[in-house]
Amino acid sequence: MSVSESIQPRQYPQPRAMLRLIKPITWFPPIWAYLCGSVSAGVPLSGQWPLVILGMVLAGPIVCGMSQAANDWCDRHVDAVNEPDRPIPSGRIPGRWGLWIALVMTVLSLAVGWLLGPWGFGATVVGVIAAWAYSAEPVRLKRSGWWGPGLVGLSYEGLPWFTGAAVLLAGPPRFEIVVIALLYAFGAHGIMTLNDFKALEGDRQHGVRSLPVVLGPEVAAKIACTVMGMAQALVVVLLVIFGKPWHGLAVLALLLVQVAAMRVLFRDPKGKAPWYNGTGVVLYVTGMMISAFALRGLV
Repeated sequence: MSVSESIQPRQYPQPRAMLRLIKPITWFPPIWAYLCGSVSAGVPLSGQWPLVILGMVLAGPIVCGMSQAANDWCDRHVDAVNEPDRPIPSGRIPGRWGLWIALVMTVLSLAVGWLLGPWGFGATVVGVIAAWAYSAEPVRLKRSGWWGPGLVGLSYEGLPWFTGAAVLLAGPPRFEIVVIALLYAFGAHGIMTLNDFKALEGDRQHGVRSLPVVLGPEVAAKIACTVMGMAQALVVVLLVIFGKPWHGLAVLALLLVQVAAMRVLFRDPKGKAPWYNGTGVVLYVTGMMISAFALRGLV
């Protein structure tokens, strides 16, 4: 129990703390990826917007929000070291309310996923399992600096992209869509590794073997940037092979700007990681949408 809980014990969660628990700022990547998948499907979006919007809400506020609540509950001891002002360690979400919120949102995720048909529901089941496997014992894949970021990258970028396309197509997406989605999911491993920089001290104390903990910030930053760069370089090559050279050139231009930003990151990996997440990542996701329109043109 935190100091704030012992001084001012609460019986019910603070509404503002509940919103912070599900972290709206983290909803953008899966929402964007789902939209990219919808665009890449090549299906006319007129008349399909209810499905697109429902899927974006499911991917962001519901499933991603649920995963954040589950992660904060499972990480409450780590957060007490890294960020004691977070809703659960600060006592603004008391007792086991963090767990109940995560479980209710899990049920809500499955219920909404059911409305998207068999492909949408199946993908939702996979996303829910991945969220709990990442955070909860005994699996807790976030302990690994390789498996943890990989699972999050797949769940944040690859799975929503695949789902957006599959729901509109009412069937499996084309090979080109799947391979581009997987490449961006692979590249997101690097984004998630940079995100681990903010939790270095708590991760060390609680046995979370993130790459910044195991290899140090300098090496971890180089690996993260290499992964992001390789993924996008392969996307460029494939877009050219698919007969979309101008789209490939646009993604290449974005990658070159990212390389310049990476050089700034390498000067102070721990200090510059938040800056890079606010600049380089924007360029990364812009390339995702360009690629989605390229795939749409293949139909």
